[in-house]
Amino acid sequence: MARLEDFKSAIETGYTFKNESLILGAGILDGEGVEGLQVKLPLRSFNRHGLIAGATGTGKTKTMQIIAEQLSSHGVPCLLMDLKGDLSGLAMPGETNKHVEKRHSIIQTPWMPMGMPLELLTISNGKGVKMRATISEFGPVLFSKILELNSTQQGIIALMFKYCDDNKMPLIDLKDVRKVLNFITNEGKEEIKEEFGRVSTASVSTILRKIIELEQQGAEAFFGEKSFEVEDFTQLTRDGKGMLSVLRLTDIQDRPKLFSTFMLSLLAEIYATFPEEGDLDKPKLCVFIDEAHLIFNNASRALLQQLEAIVKLIRSKGVGIFFVTQNPTDVPDAVLSQLGLKIQHALRAFTAKDRKNIKKTSENYPDSEFYKTSTILTNLGIGEALVTGLNEKGVPTPLVATLMRAPMSRMDILTDKEIDEVVRRSAWVTKYNEEIDRESAYEILKKKLEDAAKDDHKEEIKEQKEKAKKVVKEKGMFEEVSKNTMVRQMGRTVIREITRGIMGMLGLKSTRRRRR
Repeated sequence: MARLEDFKSAIETGYTFKNESLILGAGILDGEGVEGLQVKLPLRSFNRHGLIAGATGTGKTKTMQIIAEQLSSHGVPCLLMDLKGDLSGLAMPGETNKHVEKRHSIIQTPWMPMGMPLELLTISNGKGVKMRATISEFGPVLFSKILELNSTQQGIIALMFKYCDDNKMPLIDLKDVRKVLNFITNEGKEEIKEEFGRVSTASVSTILRKIIELEQQGAEAFFGEKSFEVEDFTQLTRDGKGMLSVLRLTDIQDRPKLFSTFMLSLLAEIYATFPEEGDLDKPKLCVFIDEAHLIFNNASRALLQQLEAIVKLIRSKGVGIFFVTQNPTDVPDAVLSQLGLKIQHALRAFTAKDRKNIKKTSENYPDSEFYKTSTILTNLGIGEALVTGLNEKGVPTPLVATLMRAPMSRMDILTDKEIDEVVRRSAWVTKYNEEIDRESAYEILKKKLEDAAKDDHKEEIKEQKEKAKKVVKEKGMFEEVSKNTMVRQMGRTVIREITRGIMGMLGLKSTRRRRR
């Protein structure tokens, strides 16, 4: 009994806040939820980033769902990456059952079915609002990092951007990039050489191959216009709820480079666009990245450094980033150290390697006099998790095993018909789903080369005409000469014949005299 009272005292002291807070669930001791012992986190700490981890089927997605619901209800918009399709259910009210009722009777917080304001987004050809970005918006540094280029190749990309800026040629999509790269090594080689120096054809060929690799992962659907305005993610509904923007990524799970490209460009755009906010009472935007290991496992060192820098700095913009993955070891230490909230669902120890990882994972959490962390990690049930966050002063809260509350929205995916209806009602579809193919580098260079070809053709025709005139003139002279020659030849023939005639007559007379 004394132990239970000590536990209650520790949790109530560590999880009581003056300002607005979110209720995550009820504290667990010795495998049982303690009635009325609510585990809360202050709203203002949600821009300090977080981690939601756990084995498959332990409840990570539902935890992401309940946090997003509460943030929205408190006027905080969220952007959620949905690789499995589970989060679309946020748009529809949920259904209760005896397990939900029992869980909420322990937590002592009301449960009511509720659909949330939702926008469905896509970066491929799936259903939803099309999210696009232009090559120019990426800039030479980020675009080079996405392609994993060396310093020489990065220099060529920088040259390409400079040449296009100087000549007012927008770089919109990948066909623009290919056209410019082909131009600077072929038709425009002398022009580029005169202004920037010689460009390596072999390096350009390598860049083109890397662009093809990116295209094969579906990047053509992402690069283009109209570019998505990140300020739209911060919209509120008329009744003050934060808009939940769910990016459906079910069709690009096998294309991690495209996912990494999008995420990095999005975070970079948010960081560059949002003003400095300092410590707000509640975040301006929260971003949830499901299956985060897909980013970290397939990112180059340069990409990771860029992501680490953004995670460290974006907090001052009023933005919180939450990584959802199976194991904390999926997240680099430099990023993990920046995460104030950690929600750890159960891990399973099937192999010696699993047991080693569990021991390593337990070291990421504060010590507790009520739990042996490495043991309880394998004993947590579905919808239960270890929780530790930051209080209003930025101090870590005590580690507590928590019976998580149930989502109020649907704990399942939407049907195709329901998805169509959500998209039909979208206020963003008319803004972003119209494809724009304005004049850009591809069209400008194509016209330039066509005009050059026409000029060359005109010059060639002119040269041919000059040659023709010369030939005609030479032919006339030849005919005149030939004519004169023929006259002279005829004259000679006539004289010769006359001479022969005279000589013949003279010879004939001479013969006749001799005969006489």
